[in-house]
Formats: sequence, C-alpha cells, structure tokens
Amino acid sequence: MAPLADPQAADSASVLLVEDMPALARLYIETLAKAGIAVDHAETGAEALAALAQGHYATVLLDLNLPDMNGMEILQHIREQQIPVAAIVITAHGSVNIAVEAMRLGAFDFLVKPFPGDRLTVTVRNTLERMRLQREVEAWREDLGRDRYYGFIGRSLAMQAVYRIIDSAAASKATVFVTGESGTGKELCAEAVHRRSPRRDHPFVALNCGAIPRDLMESEIFGHVKGAFTGAVADREGAAVRADGGTLFLDEICELPAELQTKLLRFLQTGQVTAVGGSRERKVDLRIVCATNRDPAEEVRLGRFREDLYYRLLVIPVTLPPLREREDDVLLIAHQFLHDYAAEEGKSFGDFDLEVAEDLQRYAWPGNVRQLQNVIRNIVVLHDGPLVTRAMLPSPVRTLIPAAQPSRPAAQPPAVPNGKGPSVRPLWMIEKDAIEDAISACDGNVPRAAALLGISASTIYRKRLNWEAEGRG
Repeated sequence: MAPLADPQAADSASVLLVEDMPALARLYIETLAKAGIAVDHAETGAEALAALAQGHYATVLLDLNLPDMNGMEILQHIREQQIPVAAIVITAHGSVNIAVEAMRLGAFDFLVKPFPGDRLTVTVRNTLERMRLQREVEAWREDLGRDRYYGFIGRSLAMQAVYRIIDSAAASKATVFVTGESGTGKELCAEAVHRRSPRRDHPFVALNCGAIPRDLMESEIFGHVKGAFTGAVADREGAAVRADGGTLFLDEICELPAELQTKLLRFLQTGQVTAVGGSRERKVDLRIVCATNRDPAEEVRLGRFREDLYYRLLVIPVTLPPLREREDDVLLIAHQFLHDYAAEEGKSFGDFDLEVAEDLQRYAWPGNVRQLQNVIRNIVVLHDGPLVTRAMLPSPVRTLIPAAQPSRPAAQPPAVPNGKGPSVRPLWMIEKDAIEDAISACDGNVPRAAALLGISASTIYRKRLNWEAEGRG
C-alpha cells in the first residue's frame, strides 16, 4: 500500500482510496486532507482486499479500472463478505449501465472523472456521516433488542434502562444502591454489576442483613477473633475480608441495627476492617452493592436509617421495576421457566394456551418474578400436557385474577351544548373502538393487534379489564 497519506493519520484513516494513478491519488488525498479526512491508499485490487480485511474503514473510494482486477469484483467481495464499508465508485467511463450495476452491487454513490474537489469532499462527507448514523442505529438496536442480560430476562424499555445503568456503572468502584419490591431480582442485579465489572474474577459475597441475628451481624460483616464472645472458638474472616478484590452485596441494608450502621459508615470512609474482639486493622479493596425492598428515604425520615450513611451509599441508584410494569416480559419469563422446568421434570409442556397467556399478563403479580417462577414450577410438577390450560393455574393466581364486575349502564355521550350537530364521544369510547377494531382485524390475536397499534399487549388486557369493571364492556 502506498503511504501517500499523513503517516500520523494512517491509524485513524476512515477512507480507503483504491486508485492506480499516483498523480490522481495524490490529488484526491490532498483534497480530502484539507477537509480533515484521513485517507489510506491502495494502488491495486489485491492491496485493497488486504486493507479491507483489517475491517476499520468506513468508506472505500474505488476506481473501477485497476491493473489487476475490475473494481466490480471488489464491490462483489464487499457484499459477499458483508464488510461494513460504504463504497463510492470512480470511473472515467460513466454510463447509466455502469452506475446501475455498481449500485446493484451495493455502491453508495458514483463519481465520473473528471469531478471538482468540492464534489469529492461533499460525497465522502455524506458517506461517512451515513456510516456513522448507521453504526449508532445498530448500537441502539443491539441495546434495545437485548432480552437476556447476565441472568435477567426481559426486553421491556424499563429493563433496557436497567441494563444501560449497569453497563455504565460496572467499571467504576462507586457504590450501587438497588431498590425494588420483593422478587424483582435485586441480588441478580448485584451479580450483574459484579460480572460486568473488572472485578468479575474475584469473589462475589452476598449477605442478607435481615436473615442474621442482630448480635452476630457485626461478626458476619467484619469477622471476629477467637474468644471475642461465647462460641467464638476460632478466628473467622468476615464477609468484607472474603470479598477483598471483588464485590460485597449487602441485601436488606435497612435492617442493619443503628450501632452497626455507624461502623459500616466508618468502614466505607476508611476501607479498614477491624474484627470483633481484635485491634488490628486490615485494608480491603472491594465494591459495595446494597439493596432494600423498603423506601430508604422514608426509613431516614423515620429515624431508622442514618442519613449520612444513606447518602454515602446512594451513589448510583438502580430501581428495579415490578413485573406488572414490564410490558410483555411476563410471557417471555414464563416461557423460559416453562421450558426449564419441563426439561427438569421430564414433562411435555411447550406453551401456554391463549386464555392462560392473557391471564398471566392480566394478573398483578404482587410477588413479582419470584412468584411467577413458583407458579410455573407448581404447574409443571402437578400437571402435564402440550399446553398449559387455565385449569392448571394454582388457585391463588386463578382466583385472584380480577374478574369483570356486574355490568352497569354505560354513560351516554353528552350532547353538544347548543343541541345542534352530532354528540361528542368520550375519548375512552374512541380508544375502545380503535382497539377492538384492531383485534377484530387480527382475528382475535391481541399481541398482533397491539403491535399494529404501537402498544404492548398487556396494555390492551388492562384497558379491557378496566372497561369491564366500569361497566363499559
């Protein structure tokens, strides 16, 4: 490859010029350099293919007449290998047929020699901008399309926001404070932060502050020395020391007694651990992730949680959404549980029938994902068949799915005040008609109707339920 471009810019060159005439190549390179565009140069097709194999160019400026091959062959290679580069074809033999053939093979634009320098600059800039936007769109699509993330299952926008916070926070040492209802996956979130971080190869130690007796809590976190209290028959390392280099997850942090909150605050400030009954301080390097299903701000207001500790921990807050606010994630998660438990139990279940799918989405799931997990396991253990039917739902779920209330006469549309013209229909009626028409057009397929309307299927189920309860069915 001929090094005609600035050597210092070669590593960052976004354009590959394939031109066998040195004088023209130099002219093109100098013109683009004035616009701040770095260029690498290949004189032959073979050099061009070798350069494209490196895969870091956004645009290739391609002369069709090369000494060793036709430029169309390079276009064909780019398409077959799916190389993410936009081609601008240059030729002195411009014709409609050549242009059509080049565009058919994936060329982005077409230049006919001779052409002015500003036309070259504008064309290359437009192509680079197009490739930049395409990469951004693909990155967003990749992010928004994630339905699995370090143990999480869900593609809803609420969960995509959680994934992005973890992505951004994982590399830092900053404390992460996870809140959410019981069963939303707070420990799973802590594990995701750890596994996504540079500390992934070091220990992840989880401690449930609500499950340990108060008089043993300090020892569990900081350890103890032999003889520190009755039953301390040997030295024991605490969770903070075991997590050295990794992540310490303190679940149900609001259950910590007041005196231990003070010691935890000092530990966070100094990074020094002193075992119960000991006097030697030990420096540890770890990342704290804590969680609670309470409202920590309310705990502070009531005087049950230290305000200074709260703000020391509240560096990166993550709020996990309840399952009822996660759009269609409930079916995605339920299908995964059904598949896993059917394989584990040797059952033949493959799917839910339509009624059950609707029931799963209509139910409020106060116990969130944990409750859904237990319900699916109950079904698989006690039943078998190709489809899960409504009769298989355990009674707590089947009986607690809100039922329609006795119908009441629907409110009549109010007349126009002056008595002239058509009546004004309430917005809910217009919305209801639009939804029901879409469902009818889709032969009763609610998910398909929801997709056409640009809303989630769970939204339709909730609205229909509300209309029935209000006597508007």
